Amino acid sequence: MDFGLSARAQEYLGLLQDFMDSHVYPAEPVYAAQRRELRAAGQEHTVPPIVEELKVEARKRGLWNLFLPDAQDPAHGLSVTDYASLAEITGRSPNLAPEAINCAAPDTGNMEVLHLFGTPEQKERWLTPLLNGEIRSAFAMTEPDVASSDATNISTSIVRDGDHYVINGRKWWISGSADPRCKIMIVMGKTDPDGHPYRQQSMILVPLDTPGVEVVRPLPVFGYSDQHGHCEIRFTDVRVPVANLVGEEGGGFAIAQARLGPGRIHHCMRAIGMAERALELMCERAVSREAFGGPLAKQGVVRQQIAESRMAIEQARLLTLKTAWLIDKHGPKGARAEVAAIKVIAPRVALEVVDRAIQVHGGAGVSDDTPLAAMWAGLRTLRLADGPDEVHVRSVARAELGKYLGT
Repeated sequence: MDFGLSARAQEYLGLLQDFMDSHVYPAEPVYAAQRRELRAAGQEHTVPPIVEELKVEARKRGLWNLFLPDAQDPAHGLSVTDYASLAEITGRSPNLAPEAINCAAPDTGNMEVLHLFGTPEQKERWLTPLLNGEIRSAFAMTEPDVASSDATNISTSIVRDGDHYVINGRKWWISGSADPRCKIMIVMGKTDPDGHPYRQQSMILVPLDTPGVEVVRPLPVFGYSDQHGHCEIRFTDVRVPVANLVGEEGGGFAIAQARLGPGRIHHCMRAIGMAERALELMCERAVSREAFGGPLAKQGVVRQQIAESRMAIEQARLLTLKTAWLIDKHGPKGARAEVAAIKVIAPRVALEVVDRAIQVHGGAGVSDDTPLAAMWAGLRTLRLADGPDEVHVRSVARAELGKYLGT
């Protein structure tokens, strides 16, 4: 296995690190101040102007849509392994960096779905403005009334009626759907409730301004209100043209697997980026804060927390890079068990590192004076998003036992 970056990726890495130092990190307090002003004006989910400024600067530097695999965008020539290291860097500033370079979820997964399965008309209407960073999108799969960790439970109905489909159901935790720039959703529902469990579901494009689409409420995460919003949405007799179907009827489950697999590399590397920044903050705090006659860094317990964090980060990164390499070599199916494993390990490790950093910071760690509390909330949520840990552990166990059971 070779995790070395290509010459092209090395160039992007240098450009990205410079962009982070010169523009992204300095923009963080500006972003926070602008969000406070917008919130006070009753515009909780309006994007702060600094984000659009960062997007202009990033695009000027060629840092744009780098998540697209080489097969989809040969212009940048990056492999999944190449992009993984770039995703880690963006994870250090999760509210700003991914969107600044147009590599933020859920848009990344939606763009890949449209690229792989969209019709020419769907690509022209929705993929092009997404690639240009002109609009945002959402992916509506999770539902409040069923255990959505098992996607076969999805109960939202998509019924053919002449030249239209009629959609009825309720979704929640639909990331990005409170942002005024969010114009389109990919909705997963059932077109054939009596079919094979993995052929009942389909995906369909639903513009947010379609009659019958009701954004019921944005949902806070551990008290944090995300700028993009994670919303509950109700669909009542929503009619969209048959041409809005993504792929074929019954293909929704397979498309979901294609969408979620590579995207988990992005999530996991960004989590590792958060862990790295938390470890840096922990070390800086340890050498600058004094207690019991000396710096915290002299305390054995603090040294152990730092060492445990470094060792865990390295292990998580290596497993994630191995998974990226396997996808490059054998495709997502060839790395199925590893994708499941990293989805458990990376958020778990990052959460542990952030928790240690909070402990070393004391009261400051649970305040908004550092990014640690918000990181903790986001990482704890990641242990549920894209499937809870238990589902992925089950997948790893199935793959391991399959070697002995012949399945």
